[in-house]
Parts: sequence; structure tokens; C-alpha cells
Amino acid sequence: MEYRHLGRAGIKVSSLSFGSWVTFGSQVDFDTARDCMVAAYEAGVNFFDNAEAYAGGKSEEVMGEICRQVDWKRSDLVVSTKIFWGGEGPNDRGLSRKHIVEGTDAALRRLQMDYVDLLFCHRPDQHTPIEETVRAMSHMVDTGRAFYWGTSEWSGEQLRQAYEIAYRCGLNPPSMDQPQYHMFHRARVEVEYADLYRDYGLGTTIWSPLASGLLTGKYNDGVPKGSRLDQVEWLRNNVLNDEGQQRIEKVRQLMPVAADLGGTMAQLAIAWCLKNPHVSTVITGASRKEQVTENMKALELADKLTPDVLEKIEGILDNKPRGDRDWRKS
Repeated sequence: MEYRHLGRAGIKVSSLSFGSWVTFGSQVDFDTARDCMVAAYEAGVNFFDNAEAYAGGKSEEVMGEICRQVDWKRSDLVVSTKIFWGGEGPNDRGLSRKHIVEGTDAALRRLQMDYVDLLFCHRPDQHTPIEETVRAMSHMVDTGRAFYWGTSEWSGEQLRQAYEIAYRCGLNPPSMDQPQYHMFHRARVEVEYADLYRDYGLGTTIWSPLASGLLTGKYNDGVPKGSRLDQVEWLRNNVLNDEGQQRIEKVRQLMPVAADLGGTMAQLAIAWCLKNPHVSTVITGASRKEQVTENMKALELADKLTPDVLEKIEGILDNKPRGDRDWRKS
């Protein structure tokens, strides 16, 4: 396993991490969740990602109980949660100081932990001034509830405002964002955040490297029965539209590239994300222990992604964002 700094922060996270989105507390039972986490940990994963919104808080309960049962040393783990959707009450969602404080305390109780290493604002909140949010998140760090705070899917402009407020007011600035990033969703990580890496040392904990399964190749010949696309209508409609069909065709062309390197399409997609030096960690997910094992093999494939191979992939994708500073050559 490779361990990378979270941007300019001193903390190091495993380049491949494990997230509980859409699985823990909903789609998989406790024993399967434990098997997945143990397999990830034994492969060198130290970062485990969660959120108060995942399965209505049950995901945090499952992860916390697993950590208690297996008796891992807390200092060996980097655990996160994200605050925004905590319930249906008028103050149970968003990024007000009230919800950030109360939501974090509730998450810690579910996790059975005194602190999280990383605390995220799960989305921007248009109804709360950014300064209120920055002050509240800085307070979470000052009171020891979190070591670092960050955001998820904030725009470059919103992040810049947060940094400027923090520096102007002597507060703890954000250290990271958790953006979606994969072969078909590139502009934010590669272009919009480019100045933030340089100016503030922003780290990224990217999610959805497999584009909701599209980049595994399993939808190349239709929608398998029981798959996520088969069960989630909005996702199926999004993938099977004209743009989705074009992406599926690109996946078909990419599969021989993966095979030539001795890997699977899923491993190639994860490895491609790993090659971006501005990606601190790639959050992977799994509903079976075997999937964890297969995902971890992307580390080996990443070493085989030479500049020539990356150029070949780029030629197939044909979607390089305008303004890209060509991270492949940095």
C-alpha cells in the first residue's frame, strides 16, 4: 500500500481507502461488512469513510461496532464522517453551527469514538453563510472532535471563500474536498481545483471511481438482473441515455487495454485515478470481501500505466477538460 499526504496536511492516508456508502446498514449484513473492512485493513487500508446520511446513521453504527470488535488500535485508523443530512427536523440538516456541533456529536456516539480524523461538510449549504460554517468546523478541530475538516462537492469559488475567511479570522482552514472523480467526470478535479492545489495545498478523497459500476464493464451487454441499475431507476435512466451509451462504447474499447496490462476494467479505472498526483486517496466500496481483494490489485496496475498507456487511454476517452495542466506529465 502507498500512503499519501492529504494535500499539504501532515496526516497520511492509504492511496486506496474504503467507504461504506450504499452498503453498510442497508445492502449487506454485519458479518459481510466486517469481512470487507478486515480485508481492506489487511491490505493496508487505513482510511475508512462514512457519513451521517448513510443508511440514516446505521452505517456509522456498523463501522463503529466493527472497529470495537476487531480491536484495532485507534491511532492506526483514519476515520471520517460527513455532516449535512442528519434528519427531517428544521435544524437536522445543513451546515449551521447548531447542526454541525450536534450532528458531529451524534455521529461520534454512533461510531463509538471520541473523535474522527476527518470531518466533511457533505455539500455546500446555500442557506448558511460560509463564515458561520467555517467557524463551526474550526471549532470542531479546536475542541478535538476532529483533526482536520474539509468539504464535499464544493465549487472552487466556495472553497476559496472558505480559505480566505479562515486565514482572515485566524481559523482552521479546510484541508480537503471529497469530489466525484472518474474517467467520465474530470473537470472539477483536473481544472476547477487546479489553483487550490497550488495556493492552499488542497487534498482530495475522491469517490465513485467506477462511475456507479459503468467502468467495471458489467453494463456492456445490458443491465444484469439484481444490479444497481436494475434496482435504481434514476441511475438506470442516467446510464442508459445517449451519453451513457457512448460511455459504454468507450468502456468496451478500454477493456482490451486492461487485459493487456493483466487487469480488469475496474482495476484499470481505479488505477487511472491513482495516477493523478492531486488525488490523495481513492475511496472504494464493496459488498463482498472478494471485491475488496480485487479492488486492491489496482495498485499493481497503476505501476503499469506508463505515459504511452495513459495517452492511449486518453485517445479512447477523448474528453480531456479544457484548461487541464496535463497532470500526467507533472
